[in-house]
Amino acid sequence: MPHYISTRDKNNRTLSHNAIISGLANDGGLYTPDHIEPFIDADLILHKSYWEIALAILRNFLDDYSEEDLLACIKGAYDNKFDDPSIVPVKKLDGCHLLELWHGPTSAFKDLALTILPHLLLKAKEMEDDHDTIAILTATSGDTGKAALSGFADVKGTAITVFYPQIGVSAVQKQQMITTTGDNVAVIAVNGNFDDCQRMVKEASNDKDLLNGIEGVSISSANSINAGRLIPQVVYYCSAYAKLIEDGTIHYGEPVNFAVPTGNFGNILAGWLAKKAGLPIGKLICASNRNNVLADFLKTGTYNANREFYKTMSPSMDILVSSNLERMLCIASGYDTELINTLMHDLNTTGQFTIPKDLLSTIQKDFIGYWCDEETCAKTIHDTFQIDHTVIDPHTAVGLASLQQYQKETGDAAPSVVLSTASPYKFSRSVYNAITGKDIEDEYEAMHALSSLSNTSIPVNLSSLQEKEVRFTEVINKEDGIARIKKRLEEIAHEKD
Repeated sequence: MPHYISTRDKNNRTLSHNAIISGLANDGGLYTPDHIEPFIDADLILHKSYWEIALAILRNFLDDYSEEDLLACIKGAYDNKFDDPSIVPVKKLDGCHLLELWHGPTSAFKDLALTILPHLLLKAKEMEDDHDTIAILTATSGDTGKAALSGFADVKGTAITVFYPQIGVSAVQKQQMITTTGDNVAVIAVNGNFDDCQRMVKEASNDKDLLNGIEGVSISSANSINAGRLIPQVVYYCSAYAKLIEDGTIHYGEPVNFAVPTGNFGNILAGWLAKKAGLPIGKLICASNRNNVLADFLKTGTYNANREFYKTMSPSMDILVSSNLERMLCIASGYDTELINTLMHDLNTTGQFTIPKDLLSTIQKDFIGYWCDEETCAKTIHDTFQIDHTVIDPHTAVGLASLQQYQKETGDAAPSVVLSTASPYKFSRSVYNAITGKDIEDEYEAMHALSSLSNTSIPVNLSSLQEKEVRFTEVINKEDGIARIKKRLEEIAHEKD
C-alpha cells in the first residue's frame, strides 16, 4: 500500500485519505506518493469507458479506499454534468490532436478533478469518523475557483472560501464566481495577484494557532496542493492515449508527446505521474505565457520569481510561484527532502533557487519548456480557426504554439496532444479579437458574436451568466488575508453551532 509523504520530510507519512483531508502537510510540504510502480498497460486502458479507466488508476494511487467507494465517487463525479459522453473528447488538428478538457459544469479542465474531490473527501471523513466541518480554502487564478465552488456547493460537512485577484481574471471567470449559489460558499477578491492569494492559503494551512478557540473546524484545500485534486488528473492522459490507439493513430507502446499549458504545474505533473506509472509518454512540453518562469527553469535549472508579473489574455497561467513543482523535484531527486527544504527556504527568502546539474539533467529527459508572447498567442488562435475551423481559448493557444516551437526546433515527429484547458467562450472577447481583429467590449456580446462566427454553441453554464444575481462583492488587501481567514473560520464554526 503506497503511503503519501511530505515533500519536506520523508518521515512525515500518511495514507491517501488522510492526505486528502489535510490538503497540505503540517510541515508545509505537499503530500506525494512515496513510490510509483509501473502498472498501466494496454489491457488497463483500451476500449474502456472513462469510469473504468478512472477506477483502474485511482485504485492504484488511492488504494486505502475500497473499490466500491471509489466507484461511487467516480459515478458521482463523471455523469450528466459533462456535455460529452466520452467526458474528454480528442479532436484531430493539422499536425496534432486536442484533448478537450472543458466539457464539465464550469467549462474548464479543473472540473475533471473538482467534481470528484468532494466525494473523495467525504469518503475520507467517513473512514476517519471525522465530524469536523472541513473549511476548504482555495486560491484561484480564474478557473479553479468556480470549479471548486461548483463541486463543494452545499456539500454536507464542508464550507468553501475562494480568494481571487481583483484584477487578473476574465470578466466571465469573475462572474462565474461571484454569482455562485450555495449556503456554504464564500468568494473574496484580493488586491493582489494569484501568488498573493496562494500565499495566504498556504500560510493559513501552516498556521498552527489559527484554529485556537475555534471548535469543530479543520482546514483543507481544493487547490492542486491537495493530492485528491492532483491524482484524478492522471486519468485523462490515459484516456487520450487510448483514444489515439482506437482511432488508428498509434499502436500501444509508441510514445506520445503532450503539450500542457502550465501555471501551477499540477496539470503537467499529472502527466508525469502517468508516465512514471507506465503510460508511454515521450516529452512533456511545459507551455508558458509571458510569465515564463517555468520555461526558464527547465532550461537553466534556476527558478527565479524575481521578475515582472504580466497580466495576459491567458490569466489562469499568470503565476510566478508554481506550487506543484515541489512535488516533481521531490520525486525526481529520489525523495531528497533535505534538498527540497533548502530549495523552498531559498525560494521563500530570496525568491529563487538553483537545483544541482545532475537533477536538471534528470528532469530534462522528460520535460522541456517553451513560452509564447501575446502576439503569438493571438496568431495561433487566428490560424487554428482559419486552417482547422476550430476555436481555441488563449491557454490552449499557448500550448499549441509551444508544441509548434518544439516540433520546429527538434524535428520530433512523434504524435502529439495539446491539452485544451478551457472553453473559448470563457475568453470570448480575446478570442473574437484574435480571429477578426475587431474588439467587442462587452464579454457577452462577444460570446454571441463568436458563436455566430464559428457556428458553435455557447456552453449553457456561460450563456446564462449575465442574468444571475451577484452574491459576493467583498474585496480585501493581501495584508489582511490571514485575519480574514480567521474571521471566516469563526463564521463557519458559528454556523455549525
